[in-house]
Order: sequence, then structure tokens, then C-alpha cells
Amino acid sequence: MDVVAPALWVHRGAVPPMREFHRHDDLEINVAVRGTLDYLFGGERVTVPQGHTAMFWAAAPHRLLPTADAPDSDTCWIHVPLTAVLRWSLPEGFSARVLSQDTVVVPTRALGEHVEAQFATWERDVAAGVGTETVLLEANALVLRILAHEGSSPAPGRRTDPRPVALMARFTAENFREPISPADIARSVNLNPNYATTLFRRATGATLGEQLLRHRLAEAQRLLLTTSMTTAAVAHAAGFGSGSSLYAHFSRACGCSPGAYRATRTLTPRGTPPQPSASNRKLKLAGAASSR
Repeated sequence: MDVVAPALWVHRGAVPPMREFHRHDDLEINVAVRGTLDYLFGGERVTVPQGHTAMFWAAAPHRLLPTADAPDSDTCWIHVPLTAVLRWSLPEGFSARVLSQDTVVVPTRALGEHVEAQFATWERDVAAGVGTETVLLEANALVLRILAHEGSSPAPGRRTDPRPVALMARFTAENFREPISPADIARSVNLNPNYATTLFRRATGATLGEQLLRHRLAEAQRLLLTTSMTTAAVAHAAGFGSGSSLYAHFSRACGCSPGAYRATRTLTPRGTPPQPSASNRKLKLAGAASSR
């Protein structure tokens, strides 16, 4: 299963193997303490060097690529449910910026010397099921620092992976709003559709159709949160073609209807205190490794 239920989750350790793309409705922050993080977003690779911190909305399909230093790496992770994030006091434009599937990368040193120790405290508190509201308040402060220091040094650039699988992923990411099919994706790299699907699934753990659906779901979530478009308009804008198709796929993947998703995540006035997560992420490292 590539869709992970949103819940407050904190972990520190080596980069786990991630055999396929996945997505979850959280704000994700990663601190590369030792080693690098090499992400694939669509068909673009984003490298987070050692000593840097990355932040992105994890509803966009993403995958960690294996690196030579992964076994000896040390990374801090936190997933904050979007329902909590949208109740924080954040700068104007934050939602449009982060929900546009951008990745913000800043030097960790700009965030203060206490960052690593803070993650250790968060992991202990979340595992014990105590102090959730405090963790969310401190995570809010960390997000504000990340946004304040964005652009304080040149950010790692995105680069295109020229391999067929990555090119198909990029074509999907750029064209999912159009009425394309897996066969169209295969034709974009001049491959037979059956062979292209086999190649893509072998490399990413997903079929071309599943990857196409992931992007459309993420776009539907973004539009429901950041616009006042009707559900039918969202369906067409996100590439579903009809409101009934959006409703069926969205309800199955997200556990609620598009209307309920929008209602429970409506932006509240700035300054509203964060609400604690209803549950803690109950994943061990092995479980995280299998889904990343």
C-alpha cells in the first residue's frame, strides 16, 4: 500500500530502502545529519546534502533513491498531519507555496544548534503518547525558521534523470491533468505499453496507471484546500474527467469524500493554536522501510 494514513510520526536513523513511490497527507521535514538524501519527485531528482533540511508536502508522489552512504546515514524525520499544519500561524502564501509540491531546502545550521536534540525529544514523547501538543507547537516554530531562512544559501538544484522510467515519471507528473492513459505515457518514450508498464513496475513498485492516479489525487487535494472550485471542477482540473470518478477514487484512497476532506481541512484564521493529532504513527523502522 503506497498511501499512508496521516499521523504525527517522528524517527531518527539510517535512510531505509524505499522500493516504490508513496504519498501521505502530511508535511514532511527531513534533516540530513550524516549522508545525503536523494529524492525522486515525478521524474526530477532532488538531492538534500548532508547538513541540510528539507520540507515538502508528502501528498505528492515521492521516492527515496538508494545512495552509497545510506547504510551509514543519519537522518531525522517528522511527519505532521496537514490538518494540524493548516491550523498553525504561518506566513501568507505558505499553502500555495508548499502545496504546489515545491521542496524547500535550507542549511540546518541556520535553524539553530538544538535541532537534532529536539528530534530526540519529539521521538521519545510521541512514542510514549505524551506531549503531542508541545511537539506540534515546536514543529510549528521549526517550520517558521525553515521558511525564514529559505534562500539563505543556494538550494540544491533539481535535475532530470534521463532513464526511461524516470522520463515516464516526469511525463506523468507534467501531463496528468490531461486525458492521458498509460499507453500515452509509454509512447512518450517510444516503448510498447506492456513492456513500459513492466519496466516501470519493476523499478518503482507501481504500474503506470497507479502513478497517474497518485498525481491526480494529490492535485485534487491541493485544489480542494486552496481554491473554492466545485467538486466537479476539481475533478476535471485534476484529470479525473468526471465528479463520479473523482469521488470513487478519492474516497477509496483518502478514506473520505472530497467534500468531507475540504470541510475537515478548511483553513482557520492565523493565530489559531494547533490541535493535537488524534493518533500517533504506529510504525517501527521495518514498517517504515517497507513503505518508503
